[in-house]
Amino acid sequence: LFFWHELERQIRIEGKVSKVDYEVSDTYFESRPHGSKLGAWASPQSKEIATRQFLDLNYEKYRKEFSEIKIPRPAHGGGDRIEPTRMEFWQGRPSRMHDRILFVRNGVLGWKKARLAP
Repeated sequence: LFFWHELERQIRIEGKVSKVDYEVSDTYFESRPHGSKLGAWASPQSKEIATRQFLDLNYEKYRKEFSEIKIPRPAHGGGDRIEPTRMEFWQGRPSRMHDRILFVRNGVLGWKKARLAP
C-alpha cells in the first residue's frame, strides 16, 4: 500500500511476493552510492535501537572496515519481487466521490479493468 495524504492518492498492490536471486540483489547493491552501502551494513533495518549514536558508531565501524576494499552486499541484504494479481488506484475527493480503478490479472488474457464505487 502506497498512500500520499497530501495528494489524496493511494495505490494498493496484491500478489505473490518472492525473494529475488543473488545476482539481482548484487547488481542493485552495486548501483547504490557508497554511503548507502555502508548504511546497509550499519543499520539493523526496522529493529528497535536505543540511540542514534548506535547507528553513527556502527557506520563509522564499517566505514573503517571497508576503507580499502570493495563493500560486499551483506548477507541480510536482498530484494523482494511482487507478481501483482490486483492493483487498485484511488484518487480522493473532498465530496467522498472518490475515483477507484481496479485492475485484476485475468490469467493469460491480461488485465481486467473495473471502476469501483467509493
